[in-house]
Amino acid sequence: MKTKNILSALALLFVPMIESQAQVGKPFIHDPSTLAECDGKYYTFGTGGGGLISEDGWTWNSGAVRPGGGAAPDVLKIGKRYLVAYSATGGGLGGGHRGRVLTMWNNTLDPNSPDFKYTEPIEVAASLDDEDCDAIDAGLLLDPTDGRLWLTYGTYFGFIRLVELDPKTGKRVEGNEAINIAIDCEATDLIYRNGWYYLLGTHGTCCDGVNSTYNIVVGRSRKVTGPYLDNVGRDMLQGGGKMVAGAGYRKVGAGHFGRTVLEDGVEKMSCHYEADFDQGGRSVLAILPLLWVNDWPVAGEPLQEGTYEIESVRRGYSLELAVDFVRMQQERRRFWDDNGEPLPPIKEQTLQDVIGTWPTGDINVRMSDYMFRPHQLWTITAVPEAGGYLGGPYYKIVIAGTNRALAATADAEVVSVPEFTGADEQLWRIDQLTDGKYRIMPKKFANSKKPLALVSAGDCTPTLAKFDMKSDNSKWNLKAHK
Repeated sequence: MKTKNILSALALLFVPMIESQAQVGKPFIHDPSTLAECDGKYYTFGTGGGGLISEDGWTWNSGAVRPGGGAAPDVLKIGKRYLVAYSATGGGLGGGHRGRVLTMWNNTLDPNSPDFKYTEPIEVAASLDDEDCDAIDAGLLLDPTDGRLWLTYGTYFGFIRLVELDPKTGKRVEGNEAINIAIDCEATDLIYRNGWYYLLGTHGTCCDGVNSTYNIVVGRSRKVTGPYLDNVGRDMLQGGGKMVAGAGYRKVGAGHFGRTVLEDGVEKMSCHYEADFDQGGRSVLAILPLLWVNDWPVAGEPLQEGTYEIESVRRGYSLELAVDFVRMQQERRRFWDDNGEPLPPIKEQTLQDVIGTWPTGDINVRMSDYMFRPHQLWTITAVPEAGGYLGGPYYKIVIAGTNRALAATADAEVVSVPEFTGADEQLWRIDQLTDGKYRIMPKKFANSKKPLALVSAGDCTPTLAKFDMKSDNSKWNLKAHK
């Protein structure tokens, strides 16, 4: 969190979290930590103390408890305990750089649990007024290759620094000296993937509402200590950084990256937007798909409601109703004839042209060549009252212009039913995968004992089966109908 000489904006950041507690179901937060899961619930902490809790990862309410106040925390589960790092002061306020980073432990994040109790905070980093670094904006990484624990900290006003902590105590490793790894960013986070260490930092200005220019950038290194280079070889110590996420969706000021790996091929990134235009310019939590392109992280896009071709990656065939193909009428002429007359456009086949030929009950679904015909066009719409999952709501998938819904059957097949009723077997989870494709899963259906996804059992046969990220059978493209 970079502070500026904008006292009114700074004051807003340190308003007690009681004000946010009045916003039930609203994800208002600033400088959120990486998301943490505890006993089936999701938690994130923010500047000023406290934070948000979600039962399903979609609807967020205030209620997370973190003592110490201060700014820009991070949280990490190590073994069966949770380590929280936060900044007591700092941020370059009034030109001063004095600050401290502290750590503390808890056995649970649930404030209603009898095991809920934070340990006394321990100082692990500090900065002085005249130092070229601010001890603020903590980021934690437990290295999966060797079990070592690392902390990054710092703001735009100086260097980003890296120190090593003891994963058993949360204390700084004795004798460990901080090293400089970046400049011109803040709110850093380290992650590891496929032999690369990635340093995610937030560039630009914060704390100025709709005028904030925050955006998230990245560099990578084969060593945790750097150097961290961007996609064109610029060192982050020289101001380098490849864009990961910026403004979008009527929101500006993306900052404070966090990564959540749900399973192979399904990852999410969390951040805040400094101002959500649709929520009075408040700072809000955002959860987006996390994609990987040529081993670089890229923010995915929230799924937009609309009408789509649902295309199997296996063959390129499209999901459709198993109905008779109705031919379109067209005046034909010999290919080589050209009498100079205008060529009138041909209107697309409409639902009214064909719906009378469809059965009235359940209709099977299949896959075939896409011809932008009515039985191949699916409208995807969120169902807010159905809840959600991490990063998204459940959706209904119906034939465009109708209420005929895609549904899962008790024997793990898929069918279209005449009416959408909101039943669990008619609700669908849609995740954008790390390669940009999509996974489509029913919320629940009769006899379901484990999660299953929509897959291609053959070129023309959709069914429900275990999701396999390594197989194109499990993946779908959603192509907007135009």
